[in-house]
Amino acid sequence: MTSSELNHLQSLLPLACALADVARQRTVPLFRTPLEVIAKLDDSPVTVADRSAEASMRELLAARVPDHGILGEEHGRERMDAEWLWVLDPIDGTKSFITGSPLWGTLIALLHHGQPVLGVLDMPVLDERWLAVRTQATQCNEQAVRVSDCENLTHARVYTTSPDAFKALEWAAFDALSRVCVLRRFGGDCYSYAQLAGGYIDLVVEAGLQPYDYLAMVTRAASWWHHQRLGWSAAGYQFRWTCCGGSHAGAARPGLGSLAWRRIGLSVSVQTRRRKPR
Repeated sequence: MTSSELNHLQSLLPLACALADVARQRTVPLFRTPLEVIAKLDDSPVTVADRSAEASMRELLAARVPDHGILGEEHGRERMDAEWLWVLDPIDGTKSFITGSPLWGTLIALLHHGQPVLGVLDMPVLDERWLAVRTQATQCNEQAVRVSDCENLTHARVYTTSPDAFKALEWAAFDALSRVCVLRRFGGDCYSYAQLAGGYIDLVVEAGLQPYDYLAMVTRAASWWHHQRLGWSAAGYQFRWTCCGGSHAGAARPGLGSLAWRRIGLSVSVQTRRRKPR
């Protein structure tokens, strides 16, 4: 980014925080109250809290930066070819939200020419706001944080949201990986990435994420990411993985995300070869 673009990015920080504030105003009053839960086309749940929060965030963007693009989980796409694109997930962890768990959050990403340059992970119930900006240290409530120093999978603490998110081969690959690690835990939704950014855990592995699920974390926030598709043409099956692990800038060794991805890729490759028809 040029110096003028970086300056403009800095000027957008208050807007990013204002978006998180607006979302809190819509979601927190409805938390742990009776809500109608609607099933979307992909069977994932949505509530009036999700939709009203994103609508309010879009209204703010339309008033402040009408030329910017928007990709939102609940209300779709606008100006996707814009230089600056906001990616919104008003409630990441809707299942946690509707069951009274506090581990749901609001995710906000800002992309410049398609590259993530700013991310906000806001945890309203915990009153934590994690902020990452390209070229700057990640912060939680304005205090700098850093990822762990773990460089070995056998010492790593790994999280994933739920075994239900994996299909059979995906689960087998994750299971093989996580059993190499010293500790594996489930749950957390987006908060796992906050724990990762703060150095409390070392690795997060998920399958089947959408752009609004992970783009807020793909800045300098925490680490090394690998997100791609693995195709299995014989069965018409595709895998989508995101491996995120701590790796400090300038580290000589591969980050945990890279090491995890290599192990998962090997595991999936072995399994798919075994299952190909003769």
